[in-house]
Amino acid sequence: MTRLVFMCGHAGTGKTTLAKRLIGPLGRATGEAFCLLDKDTLYGRYSAAAMAALTHDPNDRDSPLFLQHLRDPEYQGLLDTARENIELGVSAIVVGPLSREIRDRRLFDRAWLGVAPSVEIAVVWVQTSEDTAHSRIIARGNPNDAYKLAHWDEYRQRRFVPSGAQCDGLIVFDNTAPGVAEYDALLQRIVQTGQQPPAG
Repeated sequence: MTRLVFMCGHAGTGKTTLAKRLIGPLGRATGEAFCLLDKDTLYGRYSAAAMAALTHDPNDRDSPLFLQHLRDPEYQGLLDTARENIELGVSAIVVGPLSREIRDRRLFDRAWLGVAPSVEIAVVWVQTSEDTAHSRIIARGNPNDAYKLAHWDEYRQRRFVPSGAQCDGLIVFDNTAPGVAEYDALLQRIVQTGQQPPAG
């Protein structure tokens, strides 16, 4: 049995930190081997080089040019890597904002993902308040956030909270100040995710 676990959410919500905290307990709880696939780790250096060549700003990850030409290929490569691991019997935790895909419910669409019915899918939306996310982004001092911070009013328009049908099958986790009980509950929800999530 293999699992595909998505950790999605806007910048500053703590997706990567949460994934790293859960990967060990998740492996022990399921008896399965997991790999961690973080979009920024896989494609950060490439995107920096590409944007430096195109705009002379290696830290631009939120401009219209990046969003139009590099965003989707990054995600496609991320999912291709996850799929390749799954086909080899290694479960994957995939970390990235994936907000469009949440909005369009593509992460529940097995045909779009290209995964078999036997793969268990869990989709976690990690969220916190805009003020908390903004503070965390400033505190972490990542150069990749420079464009986002300089154009915050523009960026914040892309932030959204899943609602209505977007929440069907979605595990929503408030990562503002969770305690041990909240982490344990999230772990159990991921482990107990069924093999047949809602179709997208």
